Amino acid sequence: MVMPKYRHLTNTILLLLLCFFSNLSHARDLADVKADGVLRHIGIPYANFVMIYEEDNKTVVNGFDIELMKGFAKHLGVKYEYVRASWSNAFTLLTGRNAHYSNTGLIRGHVTHDIKGDLLASGTTILPWRTEVVDFSNDYFPSAVWLMARTDSSLKPITPSGSVIQDIIAVKKALEGHSVLAMKQTCIDPDLYNLYDTDAKIILPVTELKLSEMIPAILNNDAESTLLDVPDILIGLQKWPGETKVIGPISEDQKMGVGFRKDSPELRKAFNQYLKGMQQSGQYNVLVKKYYPSVFNFYPDFFKIENK
Repeated sequence: MVMPKYRHLTNTILLLLLCFFSNLSHARDLADVKADGVLRHIGIPYANFVMIYEEDNKTVVNGFDIELMKGFAKHLGVKYEYVRASWSNAFTLLTGRNAHYSNTGLIRGHVTHDIKGDLLASGTTILPWRTEVVDFSNDYFPSAVWLMARTDSSLKPITPSGSVIQDIIAVKKALEGHSVLAMKQTCIDPDLYNLYDTDAKIILPVTELKLSEMIPAILNNDAESTLLDVPDILIGLQKWPGETKVIGPISEDQKMGVGFRKDSPELRKAFNQYLKGMQQSGQYNVLVKKYYPSVFNFYPDFFKIENK
């Protein structure tokens, strides 16, 4: 018999346990995905990796990662399901627990949430704090964060020194007195690159923007320059020719990968095997060329088939 004064505590514990096990019931590895017959892909609209648009009064979901994950689902013999997310909740939907980065490091929440997907694929940069939250696949796309400015800006592209570190120092030194648009909890989070230690004016969007909206924002004079990673820069140079210029690097070379829960090792292993097969057959480069034709000019070594 539970004493009245302990009944509330007992009920609370039971509720927490119920939430915990209910949350775990949504966590799945390869065998569970195959048994349920569906692969749930968490994706964020971003830089041709995931694109959402209206066509003939219908919502179309397409993009590099959409095609890649549909192919993976077919490889596993299961159906494909897309789960839309944002950069602020993607890791929560994958792991069931919120986490974010600050200038003090990784901050984890204590409240559990429903797990909605099996993997995260949205051109996600492999950052140290993120590897504490999820396990990444083998890297599948090259990247880096650079500073891009309007063509009318007094900022001038640096002269490459042959050292990425020295180039980063030169770019940061040039930022004095200039405004830079950045975004928290993404690969262009100013805390990741110690931008608050420069004399730049860091501007964060008042309302949540998509990364694809950073260039339109500076063209609208919301700031003089912005941080962007390689995929967005490649798209931006094609979409707004002559309106922007690349100043130089803010980060060293980075890589992108697909995120998996740490309790889904077999699903991650299966994807790595699928990815390797795609790369060795040349099918992967065909898919890359469809969405990022100019990336081969910047990173030819990364996409050499013999290196995979």
